[in-house]
Amino acid sequence: MVGLNKTLQKWMEKGQGHVARAIDHLPSTAQEGLVKALGYPYPFEQLDPFIKCLMAAQYKQGKSGFILEDFHRSRKLFDHQIQMLTSKPTTVKLVEDLRLPLQSGTVFARHYHPAPNKKLPMLVFYHGGGFVVGSLDTHDEVCRLLAVHGKVQVLSIDYPLAPEASPQLLIQSCEDALAWVYQNRRQLKILKDRIAVAGDSAGGNISTVVAQRSAAKAYAPSAQLLIYPVVDFKSRHPSFFAYKDGLTLTGQDVDMVTAFYADQHQVALDDPLVSPTYGVLKGLAPASVITAGHDLLHDEGEIYAIKLKQQGNKVHYQNYLDQPHGFVNFTIISRRAKKITIEMAKNFRKFWDKNAK
Repeated sequence: MVGLNKTLQKWMEKGQGHVARAIDHLPSTAQEGLVKALGYPYPFEQLDPFIKCLMAAQYKQGKSGFILEDFHRSRKLFDHQIQMLTSKPTTVKLVEDLRLPLQSGTVFARHYHPAPNKKLPMLVFYHGGGFVVGSLDTHDEVCRLLAVHGKVQVLSIDYPLAPEASPQLLIQSCEDALAWVYQNRRQLKILKDRIAVAGDSAGGNISTVVAQRSAAKAYAPSAQLLIYPVVDFKSRHPSFFAYKDGLTLTGQDVDMVTAFYADQHQVALDDPLVSPTYGVLKGLAPASVITAGHDLLHDEGEIYAIKLKQQGNKVHYQNYLDQPHGFVNFTIISRRAKKITIEMAKNFRKFWDKNAK
């Protein structure tokens, strides 16, 4: 066992995708042995053992969080990490990159269509990354899984990032992208009244802010898929203190995001532009809210789901207890994360169909 642990430690430190996938196939007892060998000090007993291995390897290397003061470096590191771990992507019949000529400026997007000859609903997807990192490429596999297993089109938006872009510009670009999809619904072969917004983390925030701002407009979405969304920059809930260290998203990351996205642009932390939990919550599109049990944002996501329901909105809420923040990005190496993401895609489509106008 000692020899195995030493070998696995070397492999984990290399951070290679095929090695990570090999560890994912180990029995949970071997994974827990590796965690112990790496000296991981956090008592997260219910955390997925494979994810715990990844976190232990990160801890052993002295790494913590993903948003650095040098945000350009953060972007390169995040892109490189996803690229290193990615193997063969899920096949989608049509994948094409587009340029969207929006009022707020041109943005790039990637269109996924699992059945190009059929009319399907459209999911307008905003990627996560703390508003500071992330790209079409870092969330490519997530969008492929949503398209194939949700039987929907997906348009992933390459919106302008903070701190260069203010919340006003970033959100306006994302709202303009939704409006563009609505205006081009016939050319895109979208089923009538079947355009939704979706996103993970910061993308979940963007989705619900856009849904609030467009609620009375022709292009208002007909559903929302909010995956462990950031919805409250102002408050600190019990989950924040329970999970702010030793996992994928840290309290320090939240502080850096707050500085880059809100403080630097002089936006109040309870402004609905950045904290939708303080916005007008009546008359919004049906929302599927997903949280992760080992996530410092867990409580604010759950509270937001409760608030939406209290205001008369249709809500589906699901918590994945053994997962950390960012689990959709682990679909490239984790069978469990992939299974959950596929389940999420199928459940969202059922929820959306059930609540269609």
